Amino acid sequence: MQKEKKTGIEIGLYTLGDICVDPHTGQTVSAGQRIKEIMAAATLADEAGLDVFGVGEHHRLDYATSAVPVVLAAIAQKTKRIKLTSTTTVLSTVDPVRLFEDFATLDLLSEGRAEIMAGRGAFIESFPLFGYDINDYDALFSENIDLFLKLNENERITWDGHFRSSLKNAEIAPRPFQNQIPVWIGVGGTPESAARAGRLGVGMALAILGGDPVRFKPLVELYRNAGIAAGHDLEKLKVGVTGHGYISKTTQQAKDEFYPYYSNYWSNVNRQRGMTSGKISKSDFEHMTGPDTALFVGSPQQIVEKILRQHELFGHQRFMAQIDIGGIPFKKIAEGIELLATEVAPIVRRETSK
Repeated sequence: MQKEKKTGIEIGLYTLGDICVDPHTGQTVSAGQRIKEIMAAATLADEAGLDVFGVGEHHRLDYATSAVPVVLAAIAQKTKRIKLTSTTTVLSTVDPVRLFEDFATLDLLSEGRAEIMAGRGAFIESFPLFGYDINDYDALFSENIDLFLKLNENERITWDGHFRSSLKNAEIAPRPFQNQIPVWIGVGGTPESAARAGRLGVGMALAILGGDPVRFKPLVELYRNAGIAAGHDLEKLKVGVTGHGYISKTTQQAKDEFYPYYSNYWSNVNRQRGMTSGKISKSDFEHMTGPDTALFVGSPQQIVEKILRQHELFGHQRFMAQIDIGGIPFKKIAEGIELLATEVAPIVRRETSK
């Protein structure tokens, strides 16, 4: 039997659909235009040969993508091969049955390209919106991930829980195109989340937005050790890295172009969290984009070096960049997709397939 050829790590993009004022023009795109641009970005990524495209969930007027399965279903009709995932689904505040039906339908529409990245949520606006108690933050996630994984495995299910009505020999339809929908858990830095992903035998997607990535190595080790202890095959314990990025022809050009948008993005996020100050100084930004940090800003060569350094640390199977934050115009996003696909991905895939 011929051994399967190793192809290196998957390279992709994700978006949270934030709607920000362009700091240069003072203009803000509409939610409708933002969604159209996200669809165009996904189509470009697919045509350029990237592996995965993710859409994140927020329930605020300054984000465009609250209905992630709807957006991904629209993207599915415009693309041919790229995998389509949520990044992330706030699993604590969604009914797992409805979620499974939505993503099984997406999987049928895309002929087997749907995935789910589930998380507890960095923002909490969905809890009051859908009638959940924030004090049940972790218990809701635990129950819902348990139920979702059972739905993924079984056409009929009998189940009892605390937060939703029981299921008695319930038919779970439709069934996805794939045997099961691939599931990842998004982990921001808590050991409990890493260990849970390992115990459940699902993928772990690390959100590494800055600083030295070496601090996340213990989480990867904890994830794999927990998975092996629970009886899961090491090859099935997949690690992904997600982070902010901006690519230009030179590292200095990338820094100069990205700084106003990056500072703008964090000003907005910090304001959403009730913080009065959020502007990043130029000197802080220079430090944040250094060669040993996890902020993927620079020339294609700089991005390659950062991804490969992290691969040495984690041995991960997937890298996803968020390159559309802070009001960056679509023209710049499109240029970044082209550089990622043509100048970064081929080298990273070659080096990580050795």
